[in-house]
Amino acid sequence: MMADLDPGEQTEVYLTLLNENERKLSVYVHSLVRDHADAEDILQGCRLTMWKKFSSFERDSSFLAWGKKIALNQILNFRRSAKRKPLHTTDPEFIESVAKEIDRQSDELLQRSEALKECLEKLPEKQRQTVVLRYYDGCEINEIAKTTGRSDGAVYRLLSRIRASLNECITARTRPAA
Repeated sequence: MMADLDPGEQTEVYLTLLNENERKLSVYVHSLVRDHADAEDILQGCRLTMWKKFSSFERDSSFLAWGKKIALNQILNFRRSAKRKPLHTTDPEFIESVAKEIDRQSDELLQRSEALKECLEKLPEKQRQTVVLRYYDGCEINEIAKTTGRSDGAVYRLLSRIRASLNECITARTRPAA
């Protein structure tokens, strides 16, 4: 628990964790709340509630998961108090099931992102450089061809093989153990 830290340390830890996770928390809330202003109000309430309850936060648990639970409760409370009838249902069970699906998908994307990093590290240096030129530096095919001394067609084929190889590697790394 965070209660054993002095207030200054508690503030520093909270702000660090919030800074590391605020974007993901914001995406989560905005995916469940259509109106931007409402989502921002909910996020503000969420941050305040998280700060008020931070002393009870378990140090070894996931700050993001904890924040998402608080955000979901804020959303449900907002919907109850607003008594609005948007185009989609405000049934709490529906909102909770959507939230679970978003969690599942973001966990899956995180796993795939981590697998991609590992798979990129396994590529031969020249292939990794080609990927960096195309997808990180935003170079066009003809620029890569000039830089690497290949034809445009050869660069297209190489990138196609690299993508297929990365896809196989990512799929193998994210496949559930049988």
